Amino acid sequence: MADKVLVGTIPLLYVQSITMTEGYRVERILGSRFSQATQPSTKTLTIEAVLLGPDRFATKKALEVLALTSRALLSAAGPTLAATGIPVVCGLTLSLDMQITDLRFAQSVQKRDAFDLSMTLQYVPRSSLSALAGEIADMALAAGSAGVPSVPAPGAVPRSPGPPLF
Repeated sequence: MADKVLVGTIPLLYVQSITMTEGYRVERILGSRFSQATQPSTKTLTIEAVLLGPDRFATKKALEVLALTSRALLSAAGPTLAATGIPVVCGLTLSLDMQITDLRFAQSVQKRDAFDLSMTLQYVPRSSLSALAGEIADMALAAGSAGVPSVPAPGAVPRSPGPPLF
């Protein structure tokens, strides 16, 4: 299971996976036959999670409101969201200028007391200053997590069937 994720002020506690996709603009160098990647053009995050417990309906509604909120309403909802968009904090990235572009909920017979969530967020910079602040925060996260030990690799213990239990 992936780490906990914070989307705006909404915590997602049971995240199954996070995928980050980055695209880069490639342009031809003027007067040359060479090309180079000049700047990132797209950044998307896809989050797969499970909403559990009695607060799953409230979390679902909060995510829907966050997805529907326009930039004008963001300024009324919170001063920091008006300047930076929706912040996403997780073990993979710290991104300030995100906007929800796709939100899907599913419920099945196997999981009657849970909702499966699939959410896609896209990078939508509000200003060059907030974009710079987001990159600095993401680099600080990367530098800070370098010193944190991760889970040790599983041991190479072969599995073999044990004696019958009956």
